[in-house]
Amino acid sequence: MTPRKKKVSDDQPELPLDAESTATPNEPQPAAAVVSPAGIAGAGGAPALPAEKVGGKSAGGPPEGPLAVSYRNWFLEYASYVILDRAVPHIDDGLKPVQRRILHTFWEQDDGRFHKVANIVGACMRFHPHGDASIGAALVGMAQRGFLIEPQGNFGNQLTGDDAAAPRYIEARLTPFARDVIFNPKTTIWQQSYDGRAKEPVTLPAKFPLVLLEGAEGIAVGLSTKILPHNFNDLCRAAINHLQGKRFRIVPDFPTGGIADFSQYNDGERGGKVKVRARIETRSKYLLAITELPYGRTTESLIESILAANAKGKLKIKHVDDNTSEKVEILVHLPQGADADQVVRQLYVFTDCEVSISSAACVIDDDKPVFLGVSEILRRSVDKSVQLLKQELEIRLGELEQQWHWDSLERIFIEERVYRRIEKSKTWESVLEEIREGLKPFIRNLRREVTEEDITRLTEIRIKRISAYNRFQADEAIKKIEAEIKETKHHLKHLTPYAIAWFERLQEKYGKGHKRRTTYDEIEQISAAEVVSANQRLYVNREEGFIGLNWRQHEFVTECTILDDVICFMADGTMKVARVADKVFMGREILHVAILPKEGDPGFYSMIYQDKESGKAFAKRFQVGGVTREKLYSLVPSEGSRVVFFDVAKTEEGMPGKVHVSLSGRCKARVKEFDFDLSPLSVGQRGAKGLTVTHWPIRQVKRA
Repeated sequence: MTPRKKKVSDDQPELPLDAESTATPNEPQPAAAVVSPAGIAGAGGAPALPAEKVGGKSAGGPPEGPLAVSYRNWFLEYASYVILDRAVPHIDDGLKPVQRRILHTFWEQDDGRFHKVANIVGACMRFHPHGDASIGAALVGMAQRGFLIEPQGNFGNQLTGDDAAAPRYIEARLTPFARDVIFNPKTTIWQQSYDGRAKEPVTLPAKFPLVLLEGAEGIAVGLSTKILPHNFNDLCRAAINHLQGKRFRIVPDFPTGGIADFSQYNDGERGGKVKVRARIETRSKYLLAITELPYGRTTESLIESILAANAKGKLKIKHVDDNTSEKVEILVHLPQGADADQVVRQLYVFTDCEVSISSAACVIDDDKPVFLGVSEILRRSVDKSVQLLKQELEIRLGELEQQWHWDSLERIFIEERVYRRIEKSKTWESVLEEIREGLKPFIRNLRREVTEEDITRLTEIRIKRISAYNRFQADEAIKKIEAEIKETKHHLKHLTPYAIAWFERLQEKYGKGHKRRTTYDEIEQISAAEVVSANQRLYVNREEGFIGLNWRQHEFVTECTILDDVICFMADGTMKVARVADKVFMGREILHVAILPKEGDPGFYSMIYQDKESGKAFAKRFQVGGVTREKLYSLVPSEGSRVVFFDVAKTEEGMPGKVHVSLSGRCKARVKEFDFDLSPLSVGQRGAKGLTVTHWPIRQVKRA
């Protein structure tokens, strides 16, 4: 039977829900399973494998079926594949595989002009086997950020959440920044594509911490990653400080702006949190304007949260207008009599105008997922950039020395007229021998031996070039090469200053227009109880036992807020506390209903009840104490008892003294009416039995 499948994100394959992992640690892993079980579990991943599964069969059980071997390592293979090849960026270039393949496709087709996104998506499918939807979504996301891909056309709007147009209508190309810092075929390590028809980079030789610049978010198997975006200039300065041996600290910078509190950021590691607020301006007495959004929110989602809070009575607004285009502008109109400062605080508490973002910086390093702080990611990325710069210098030095050697051989070949020695040669071997003999007196000035390839190259020089040879120009070209060789060797000898200058040039060239959008400040914690408005009306239906908001046909109790708790005492001797809502069942025959203060109930309660089990009547005084919402508490010792008198006082002095007790007319008591003094009773716990009032059934009790 085909396993059921659950749809995951576009960047992940479908996961069969019925498959189970029965892999054993001692068995060889397939090529796809490059992460060990310990490696995944250490990163918060796959659970430990069962110890009793050994040797292809359960210990003490029957042999496994023919498909058991095939499925034994299935979960581990799938988990490692999703972690390494789908959801988590690599520390070397900061890219997920789909992003890397998109950029490589752009590089292959790059001619400086815009390309149809549909063409790029189709070409990228040669490398990425997971469909056009995931490729298109990843491309649009990178184009919206704008650092690596330059968009043209309707690519949607990060601020409003609008989708991009169809790929056939929009165009894109690489940015100059991407061309400068990402691509170099000479330093790229290549691998075969999934079908073996093409070559793709294992990782791109990125010389910048792209994963910190753009941020990353992905859900794998057993772990997830969330790296927040940072400012370009901040990263450049931090890279320079690291190379200079100075301390540095980097904090996120969100494209939507806002005000952030990074006091609990924890360097982006697991457990770190960032509190972000929208920027709200008070433009008039009854008009607020939201000009910046919290990260991860759009104008649409923010407005929905405001309207939902208004519908629930958490705040009161008149209406909301969205004027967002290139900049955010959400106008919140307030009703007459509203306090703008109070509404601003309510927006922060009850809507998405303030959010808390959790970070968990996970990257792939050495074919394993690792959780690192953003500072460590930057250090490793910068160190990798230095090694790439060194590799590029070494390659360039080799090219220059090779060019110097060829130019020097050509100058000797032409100026010393070695080419004349081959005029009488009749065979190819004699031609090569004559050139070799002609060069011997001059090779002492060369920097390496003359090879067969060098001699063959000399035979390819055309007569036109020999006749037009300019000795002065040749000397100048060689001097220029020698100067560049000297400069390259100097850079290799002083690699750190060279890398610092490289990052400085990068910041000077691309840092303009990348000012911080997110300001950081300590954000005070606002108590919801302090800002919520008492704009609700609490009603009670005593007979049926319901309380609710805005029931005009029932008994009005008091004004309240949507955060208040209600305490009710019922005639059967039970008590219940619940949060106010449109309709809540508390218990039939409600005797007393009140709002429970936030600091606890300070009331003093006096109660006389008729015990069902013994038939006696007892009196007690008590306070409620700590309670749990929605839990029914019994204040009497036996089920079926009835409360015949109930009184509430704010202070002990206000509690009733004497009460007049009227017994049932059918009882055999001689005195059927008498006064009972409650004053001697001390205030005890709510579960106390109390003092005996009478052995006979009571008809009525009232204050004396």
